[in-house]
Amino acid sequence: MDDAVELEVMIAQLRAALGRAMADGDGEGIRFQAEKLELELTVGVERSKEPGAKVRFWVFDVHHSARSAHTATQRITLTLQPVRADAPDRPALISDAELPDER
Repeated sequence: MDDAVELEVMIAQLRAALGRAMADGDGEGIRFQAEKLELELTVGVERSKEPGAKVRFWVFDVHHSARSAHTATQRITLTLQPVRADAPDRPALISDAELPDER
């Protein structure tokens, strides 16, 4: 599936990007509280016929969702609640690098 990424990899990359944005925001005057993250994804479900194989969820680029007659795709919405591992009761505050014209 050249034009797809596994759902677990996509979520791990999102987690890493949010972590970097949180670290970049430390000490900034304006931060953003991440209450919910809503993702709308086009996914395909693949079940291998090999013994012991698992079901895999692939996330497709929206422009390539009709890739194959062998893969049925579905649109799903995930709502994620960001929680800090070191302080689950505190809000996750996110910031990102400033764009050149933001000052």
